[in-house]
Amino acid sequence: MAILWVLMAAAMFSMVLLPVLMRRRARIQQVAPGHPDAADPANYGFVRQEELDVRMPGPDQDLLDVLDVVQHTQDYHAAAQLLAGTEAEGETRWQRVQAFAGSASLELQTRPGGVSEIPGGQWLRVWRTEAPKDAGGAAVQAEFLVQQAWRTSTPGTEEFRIIMEEAQSACAEAALLAPGDPVPYIIELSVARGLGYPRPEFEQLWLKVLDRAPTHMGAHLAALHYWCEKWHGSRELAYSFAEAAAARAPQGSLLAAMPLFAVFEHLPEVNLVSSFYRSEVVSKAIHGALFAVQSARSDDPMAAHVRHLLILFLVRSERWPEAMAQLVHVDGHVGALPWTLSADPAADYAMYRALAVAGFEANGGSPAALPH
Repeated sequence: MAILWVLMAAAMFSMVLLPVLMRRRARIQQVAPGHPDAADPANYGFVRQEELDVRMPGPDQDLLDVLDVVQHTQDYHAAAQLLAGTEAEGETRWQRVQAFAGSASLELQTRPGGVSEIPGGQWLRVWRTEAPKDAGGAAVQAEFLVQQAWRTSTPGTEEFRIIMEEAQSACAEAALLAPGDPVPYIIELSVARGLGYPRPEFEQLWLKVLDRAPTHMGAHLAALHYWCEKWHGSRELAYSFAEAAAARAPQGSLLAAMPLFAVFEHLPEVNLVSSFYRSEVVSKAIHGALFAVQSARSDDPMAAHVRHLLILFLVRSERWPEAMAQLVHVDGHVGALPWTLSADPAADYAMYRALAVAGFEANGGSPAALPH
């Protein structure tokens, strides 16, 4: 029966390519592509699905420019320079370290190398060889190993443990090179989850993060995974961690959105009941996340992460105008939860965007009425 529900859910979502409005009953009904009533996201200036950037949650042109240079020249110097000029305590440095490590990992996956072929990501190896005291390169190497462990092996296996222990050593080295930098400790949070640190050991690690960056949103999201039911905690522990972070969030902090991420991490695999998304727990979490993005700095690099997750919850709870308001801010980039869990993040995002447009129009919305 469970399998039947999964198949039904998949069929329902795959059919909703161009949902459409039924204005008289304010409901959405499927029509053929090209039908005059078909809702078209392009009418709102949204980016075509094939042009969506799956690498990042939001724009960082400096990072994109440097990634292009590194990938085309296989020269690490531009990456080293960018990280050296990026504030250590901020969210941007963490995201850039992740991006460089992810680029090297994906290059290696695409070009594993051989007798006559240089393996992908060779620029990172050269970086570590030529500049072993460069704190940025050390952090990228540690994150690279973490991503390699999750991408190429299975948690609980010997291979996974070996790579994670190597990442653990790399985190320690990166921390020694930059004692005030929280990034090596944030990377180690993933190591702690993968290796199953005992709670006292994890809490000691978490204190090191808080000492250096107490309101770091990326760090809180990394720590939340440890406390989730599917790893080393429970629903109650994860909710408690997220709610405590939200409660102590200073004005303008995105930590007020943490409960929404805790709810997301514990969603049932199949839930076709829309009332669940209007429940008190979910509604309260959505409210906190909306408050967070409204009060955050316009240039906060973590705001896009919150907005992307809000789109999923707002669409599922049929809060169409609010969903459209989030789409306006993030459209064009889809490298964030929940889309990155999909085999095709752009297609998954585009489907929810089409649903939001259709629901918006079914209730009297139009491009002219699009909230900004």
